[in-house]
Amino acid sequence: MRRLVGTTLVGALAVAAGGCGGRQDSAATDAGGEVTCQVTAATRVGIATGNSTGVYFAVGNAYAEQINAAGGKVQATAAETGASVQNIQQLVAGTYDVAFSLADTAADAVGGTGAFTAKQPVAALARIHTNYTQVIVRKAAGIKDVAGMRGKRVSTGSPKSGTEVIANRVLTAAGLDPAADVQAQKLDLTKTVDGMKEGTIDALFWSGGLPTPGITDLLTTSRDAVEFLSITPLLPAMQKINPVYVEGVIPAAAYGTPSDITTIIVPNVLLVRQDLDPNVACVLTKTLFDRQPQLAQANAAAAEISVENSRLTDPVPLHRGAVKALDDLGAPQ
Repeated sequence: MRRLVGTTLVGALAVAAGGCGGRQDSAATDAGGEVTCQVTAATRVGIATGNSTGVYFAVGNAYAEQINAAGGKVQATAAETGASVQNIQQLVAGTYDVAFSLADTAADAVGGTGAFTAKQPVAALARIHTNYTQVIVRKAAGIKDVAGMRGKRVSTGSPKSGTEVIANRVLTAAGLDPAADVQAQKLDLTKTVDGMKEGTIDALFWSGGLPTPGITDLLTTSRDAVEFLSITPLLPAMQKINPVYVEGVIPAAAYGTPSDITTIIVPNVLLVRQDLDPNVACVLTKTLFDRQPQLAQANAAAAEISVENSRLTDPVPLHRGAVKALDDLGAPQ
């Protein structure tokens, strides 16, 4: 059995991942055989989420709460992390059993490209909500497009996050070297928002669902000093990197902006290790959809989680336990 080195939460509230200990009741590995979706032994799983003011964190904690509320043998805790890249690394290492990830980062992982030097043994439970690339600038910085970020102080997100991956790709698509042409600030969303408010950061990238609490905070307190930047002119260059990138719209209602904002979007996937006990994977997948209304109450982004889109995880394969669950739920093939 794998040992979970996770973060214990009281009342399913996440705390930092440091200072954690091993567990004897962590999820078993796949021993083969039929998937029954029955877990008979007490099993604890750790969920890697993202920044504390982001959607991954809100939905991930709600997901842990709902797994626990289901009353079965599987119990869960959720933890704040740096998000996608770090989540996958720690998932493979056995630190966590479930991980939120952007689909482009997950595709890099299974292909052994981008931030990954080898193919990673991960599989998907399901496609979940969509992430919107949210680029916001301080009006005083005079930035009119991404190319105008040259020489500016730009937050590209937490190190090893999906936000950092997309930020660097967008900057490159605009003809900038992320390592040399901008003053990259590799900060989590809380510190990024603080920097924007204080004027120590000129622009930020954020990849997250709608609404993201940290972005709501920034726009509520500094609405007259900041504005969204459309990046859709860079979409063709982004699609050459990965066709998963498509155009989307941040509705005006999401943050109370004067109008809709076009941007680049990418779906999210919920990942596990390929060798996770398929009965655990089946239970986790069924709970995700059975308790989806409760997740949507925690954050509106989860309203987008649907059985209809659940199998759309290619090139990341679905875990065989998830396949059983989605078959039982009647998910379209």
